[in-house]
Amino acid sequence: MTALKEFDRLESTGLWRAKPEDQRREVIVSLGEATLTLSDTTGLPLAHWSLGAVVRANGTKMPAIFHPDGDPGETLELGEDSAEMAQGIDKLLRAIEKRRPRPGYLRLVLGLGFVLAIAAIGIFWLPGALERYTVNVVPPVKRAEIGHALLDRLTRVSGQPCSQPDAQRSLARLSQRILGPTRADSVVVLPGGVSESAHLPGNLILLARSVVEDHEDPDVAAGYVLAEHVRASEHDPLTDLLDHAGLLASLRLLTTGILPPEALDAYAEHMLLRPTAEPEIDTLLVAFETAELRSTPYAFARDITGESTLALIEADPLAGRASREVLSDGDWVRLQGICGN
Repeated sequence: MTALKEFDRLESTGLWRAKPEDQRREVIVSLGEATLTLSDTTGLPLAHWSLGAVVRANGTKMPAIFHPDGDPGETLELGEDSAEMAQGIDKLLRAIEKRRPRPGYLRLVLGLGFVLAIAAIGIFWLPGALERYTVNVVPPVKRAEIGHALLDRLTRVSGQPCSQPDAQRSLARLSQRILGPTRADSVVVLPGGVSESAHLPGNLILLARSVVEDHEDPDVAAGYVLAEHVRASEHDPLTDLLDHAGLLASLRLLTTGILPPEALDAYAEHMLLRPTAEPEIDTLLVAFETAELRSTPYAFARDITGESTLALIEADPLAGRASREVLSDGDWVRLQGICGN
C-alpha cells in the first residue's frame, strides 16, 4: 500500500498499554507495508494496528506516542533508542495521508483560483483601466476647472499670481507665440512656491517669477514654457493627479464629476515637493525646432555649467541663428516687471 520499501519489516522495542489503567509493557514493534504489529517478547501477537488508522499524539516530540485513531487510551511509546521506527511510522503516515481522497478538493482549488483571479483583476487591472477611462472621458471644461482648483491651492503657498496689467498682455503674447493663438491665458507667473516651472490639467503652465526676472533673454522664459508643454504632452497631468489620488478619487470623478478636496490638497502639496523631470531630449529638440526657438539659452538657464544639458546645447536646432522673435524689447521689459517690486 505504501510502497516505501526502506521500512519493510522494520522492528524495534516499545512500551504498549492497552487501556489507560493498565501498566505499560515492553513489546516488539514490527512495521509492515500496511500494519503495525505489537508482539510480546516471545513473539506472541498482542495487537495489530492498521497504518491508515494510526495517529501520533505528540507531534515531533520524543519519546513518540502513537495510538489507534479514535482510541487514545491504547498507546505505543517509542523512545530515543527507537527513533528510526518512529521516523518510519511518521513517513508512512504522511504517505498515506497524501493518498487519501479529499472530497471537494478540486472544487476548493478551482474556487480559490477563481477568487484569486478576481482579486488580481481588482488589484492590478481595474485601477489602471478605470483611471485611463476617466482620463479619456473628462471634458476640457472639467480639466480646466480641476487645473484652476489646483492653482487656488498652490497660491496659498506661492501667493496670488502676478498680474500687472501691462505685463499681463505681454505674458499673453509669450503664451501665444509658443503655444498657439488660442492659448493666450495658458501661462501663469507665480511669485513663489514653484521652483522654476510646472503644468496643471486644463493646459495651465506655471512659471516662477525668477524665470522672467533673472534672465535677459526672453528665449529662456519661452524655453521653460515650451518644455512644460512637452512634459504635459508626454505625461497627462490629469493622469498624474489620479495616480496620486487613487482609485476612489478616479471613481468619484467619473461618477460625480468632482474630485475630493483632500485629493486636490494632497496633490498640490506633492507638486511643490517633487523634482522636475526633463522631457525626452529628442522630443524637446523637435519642439524647439518647430517653434523656431534656440534651445541653448534654456539649457544654460537650467544648468549654468551646461554639463547636464549638453545635448540641448550641442544639438541646438538653431545653432548660429537667432530665434524667431519671442517678444519685442518693450514687451519683454514689461513682462519682467509682472510681479512688481
